[in-house]
Amino acid sequence: MDSMVQFQLPFSDSQFYPTHPDGFLSDNPDALIAGVDEVGRGSLFGPVVAAAIAVPLSSLSELIALGVKDSKQLSFAKRQTLFPLIKNQVVAWHISYATIAEIEALNIRQASLLAMKRCLQKLSISPQHCLIDGRDRIPDLDLPQTALIRGDQISPAIAAASILAKVWRDELILRIAPRYPEYDLARNKGYGTQKHRTALQKYGLTPLHRPSFCRKIMLNADSFIKPPKSPNSGGLDDIKIVKNRLS
Repeated sequence: MDSMVQFQLPFSDSQFYPTHPDGFLSDNPDALIAGVDEVGRGSLFGPVVAAAIAVPLSSLSELIALGVKDSKQLSFAKRQTLFPLIKNQVVAWHISYATIAEIEALNIRQASLLAMKRCLQKLSISPQHCLIDGRDRIPDLDLPQTALIRGDQISPAIAAASILAKVWRDELILRIAPRYPEYDLARNKGYGTQKHRTALQKYGLTPLHRPSFCRKIMLNADSFIKPPKSPNSGGLDDIKIVKNRLS
């Protein structure tokens, strides 16, 4: 099918089949492959969220038939529709995150890898191979892995994970957004639009902004943090609610 072509991997290495959607070498159609991706890496606000899925090689074509592709290429409504379909299609899935404190302590690159590692370690079944979106392998992961640049565009397993992560993170930001209406979070999902940047300069940081990301936008960001509006301003209760609602 034509949609299969966009997911072909251009590998000639003996470890991969170049004609297979995820390029994973196995004579067993039931062999499990994992895809993992993160969302929110470039955001000014909120945690970085990652999702991992495990799926048999025989089911990859069914993910493609559902319409799975890079979450950035799908509308909000399409991602919402695909979320439960993907969960029902895969053998296992898990969503995790790295906090603002972890992002600040580690840097966003390492925090993203940490969130992805947590997802893979929490899968209810161990895959035979993991496909990681991006150029970095996950440190200290006790599973075979391959890092794929633009993996969400060439691997249906990674693309499926990207949809789960995007829907979950969007739901979290939408729950938090009414608490901080000045920042237009419902529209920008925490990314640095002009309205968001202007609000930062006028109102300062909330407890869920990433200070290291905002220093270029405003001076002395660390000392200009708005006090919490409620005990839940750190977002932990919201995370629990979203976990329960989308589980």
